[in-house]
Amino acid sequence: MNNFIDYKNTVAEYINQINFSTEPKELYEPIAYIANLGGKRLRPILTLFSADIFGAAPKDAIHAAIAIEMFHNFSLIHDDIMDDAPLRRGKETVHEKWDLNTGILSGDAMLILAYQYFENYPPPIFKDLAKLFSKTALQVCEGQQLDINFETRNNVSISEYITMIEYKTAVLVGAALEMGAIVANSSDSNKRAIYNFGRDLGIAFQLQDDYLDAFGDTATFGKQIGGDILENKKTYLYLKALENGTDEQKEQLLKWFTDKEGSQEKIAAVKDLFEKTQATTDTQQLIETYTQKALLQLETLEILEHFKKELKGFALALMSRKV
Repeated sequence: MNNFIDYKNTVAEYINQINFSTEPKELYEPIAYIANLGGKRLRPILTLFSADIFGAAPKDAIHAAIAIEMFHNFSLIHDDIMDDAPLRRGKETVHEKWDLNTGILSGDAMLILAYQYFENYPPPIFKDLAKLFSKTALQVCEGQQLDINFETRNNVSISEYITMIEYKTAVLVGAALEMGAIVANSSDSNKRAIYNFGRDLGIAFQLQDDYLDAFGDTATFGKQIGGDILENKKTYLYLKALENGTDEQKEQLLKWFTDKEGSQEKIAAVKDLFEKTQATTDTQQLIETYTQKALLQLETLEILEHFKKELKGFALALMSRKV
């Protein structure tokens, strides 16, 4: 997987040389700030990787990769505003460092900048990239709204939750991979399969993230364990515990999720209920199901065998992560 280091360096080098010193500086300084905070940069890396496996030079996909990264960072700025989050990647969030209005406007500008990067491609590729991007961006917004809706609903179904994480998280992973295939002028069947691979893997990734939030290790996970429990988030673990639990267990869980204060006692009690209702086992099984669904897509791809092995290795490494 050494190529992934090369892809990440390519993305970092490109972002480092972007000239954000445009006026008004109050608009562009926050964009430069969030763009240079780093992070995993998983999505743009996947765009370069996809272009590579379908026969294009990774550098040919750099503009599509940067568009994906710009969009992702735009969504983070606005997500942090909605969550009133003080920190992002260990640093002040944009709206905290500047102000609310600047965060909204700089985020809007990032979305427009993302679209502009597609102008570097010839019309047929531009059209396909923009069409996929628009569809995906709208789905991400729909997923975010569903997530907000769930905060005040007590009848969220498991299928609704899966749709929410598919739209909010997974479709952008699928789109990042399909964009590489579009730049490489690959076949429609390849585009469809690599998108489905990314989408299914993205669902598994988010389910794993939910699981690690409750049962990960603070030292390796990088944030407080039990954060979702303290915020009364209706994750798959929670919904499955309600589905599997006895009347008494359901009553206990619902009682804890009316607690607005939160405590270590609450985290411990809810985690105990997750385990006793087999919600933990069911979550791990669903992670495995979506990972295997993603891997099945690889069988239909018309690419060199060693690239299939790399994609499989990437998927399995992602699902065995502790962070």
